[in-house]
Amino acid sequence: MNEVLEALIAGQAGMVARRQLNAHGVDWDRARNHVAAGRWVERTPRVLSTTTGPLSWDQWLWLAVLHAGPRSMLGGLTAAGRHGLKGWDRPQVTVMVDDELSFEEVEGVDFFRCRRPLDLLRDPRPGIPACRLEPAVLLFAGYEATNRAAHAVVAASVQQRLTTAERMLEWVDLLRPLRRAKPFRTTLADVAGGAHSGAELAVGAMCRRFGIPLPHRQRARTDRAGRRRWTDCEWDLPDGTTLVLEVDGSFHIEVRHWGEDLKRARRITTRQRLVVRCTAYEVRHEAGEVAADLIALGLPGRVPQNAA
Repeated sequence: MNEVLEALIAGQAGMVARRQLNAHGVDWDRARNHVAAGRWVERTPRVLSTTTGPLSWDQWLWLAVLHAGPRSMLGGLTAAGRHGLKGWDRPQVTVMVDDELSFEEVEGVDFFRCRRPLDLLRDPRPGIPACRLEPAVLLFAGYEATNRAAHAVVAASVQQRLTTAERMLEWVDLLRPLRRAKPFRTTLADVAGGAHSGAELAVGAMCRRFGIPLPHRQRARTDRAGRRRWTDCEWDLPDGTTLVLEVDGSFHIEVRHWGEDLKRARRITTRQRLVVRCTAYEVRHEAGEVAADLIALGLPGRVPQNAA
């Protein structure tokens, strides 16, 4: 092998496509001799490895991309993981490919066919070809995830400081038409700090829908540490107790903020004041379940059918 080919293979974690070998003058007969001698291994009909042991994760990623062709790239949660997204690891590798490409399937690899221009989506940084973080997350969230997981991963990408809500919103527009685009904008507004007024509107809509009295908003309370607090929603019950609903802005709250919120809720809870919590997502998308729980705790209203 020439030095250029050797450097190419080294940069691909020891993986190489047949088309790359042919482009550097290594025909099938020479490649077959390497395989027969036990120096190389045929991993798919299109990809060989110059190592013979089990494949590492990086080698597996290179295999998936090389098998799918020169324009393919990592996509979905696989690409997001390469960009640093934590907590969303999956054993399946997602590879984004041109919609018209045809090739053999590979066990453990999901091929996401995309009609959008791949050059727009491709991360320009060197290394294994991968989709940019924002479109990788949004396309997964729009077309492959359940509704709850879709909003959660969109929120997580911002909360883990891998991108910003503003950049994500730009990509929502660039990917138009994008499934779930409108609710994604709402979730991103929540993550960016605009959850308060939006969640208040959602609570009001929930109350009207299920016949629950509208709550008192932003009541001032002094907690056991002597600090002044304002609650999101309160209802005074006939037995003299107060039910408090605190609405969290988004899914995976940072540990520091989550701990502070838990402490806050605990310190304003008394024998006469019960504090329960939900997310803005639940109020908007699972309002029936939230309403059923509030009714079970003493609020008047119409119990939603089929509420868990």
